[in-house]
Amino acid sequence: MATVQVLQINAPAVPSSYSPPSASTSHLSPPVERTLLPVGVAYLNHLRLTKKHGNSFESLDAEISKEQERLRALSEDALNGEDDLGVGDEPETDQLLAQDPKEWKKQDHYAVLGLSHLRYTATADQIKIAHRKKVLKHHPDKKASTTGSTNTTSIFAGTNTNDDAFFKCIQKAHEVLTNPEKRRQFDSVDPEFLEKEEEIPTATEFKNKNMDFFKAFTPVFELYSRFSRVQPVPGLGSIDASKQEVESFYNFWYGFDSWRSFEWMDKEVNEGSDSRDDKRYTEKKNKSERARRKKEDIAKVRGIVDLTLSLDPRIKRIKAEEREAREAKKRGTGPNGVQKKTKAEEEAEKKKLEEEAKRKEEEEKVARAEAKKQKAAAANAAKKARRAQRAEEDA
Repeated sequence: MATVQVLQINAPAVPSSYSPPSASTSHLSPPVERTLLPVGVAYLNHLRLTKKHGNSFESLDAEISKEQERLRALSEDALNGEDDLGVGDEPETDQLLAQDPKEWKKQDHYAVLGLSHLRYTATADQIKIAHRKKVLKHHPDKKASTTGSTNTTSIFAGTNTNDDAFFKCIQKAHEVLTNPEKRRQFDSVDPEFLEKEEEIPTATEFKNKNMDFFKAFTPVFELYSRFSRVQPVPGLGSIDASKQEVESFYNFWYGFDSWRSFEWMDKEVNEGSDSRDDKRYTEKKNKSERARRKKEDIAKVRGIVDLTLSLDPRIKRIKAEEREAREAKKRGTGPNGVQKKTKAEEEAEKKKLEEEAKRKEEEEKVARAEAKKQKAAAANAAKKARRAQRAEEDA
């Protein structure tokens, strides 16, 4: 049971310099009636207190504190976050994480940076953001330690213990994709492009599988259009394309100007070799191989265009229309089936028009001559009248 405890406190004496304050001249203002509206934060908290927390201030304070923390976290995310420009987070396979950085020429640099869905269309800003994400995730300072007891090892089972090697792959991918020349070389032999290139149908596959012409070959030309120096690249079009559109498409692809090169597949000079002859031989060999691959690539594109032309259903339609026009011309009918005039009728009509023009010209000539005569007669009559008048005056 609580007890009352009395404390003995002695107040200090009033100093001699103390003087009581003067009386205040202010006065209280009269009371004013105000209307309080049930709104605002205080009222909402009052409702929470009474309706939700059973008048428990501790429970209400805990809820308010939790809500403030949530809002603070959202605010920090808004301040520190940035738009990743569609980079996203691609899943990382064990095969990807286990790549050897020494084999960097064989790795898919877009996949390493998580840009497989963008590839050659990725912008410099997207590459920068993707690299930053990978560095924050795989930097050696952040990797899990694999040393310790067996229990610790079991805890980290399934995690990547090759972060040092994969981090080097990330740095190499960033180096390649941020260098325009190296990126152009890599894009020329993009692993995804090479896989799709192998899927281009042949004439036999097209006929045996009864493929749709436009579904089969439209993606093929879209695949190669990335290498064109001239942009935009005309598409295959549709079945209703005009003769001019079809001719324009094939003229473009038969004169296709590609920037694709094959320096990425060059062989490296043997490590530790300082021989100039070895370097010259390797460079000469690489140059020869690049020229050979370029020639094969041009021939392959030309072969695809030839195959497409031979299977294009629009060519048959255009030839049929031209044949029908020639036959209509022979039959003497126009494009709309209107009977055309024979050559004799055309000549007779032409002769008739010429005669009519000649007759009109003669009539106009006669009319001009008659008018001239009348004018001369009028002038002579006026001249005679003047002479007669002068004769009368002289008399």
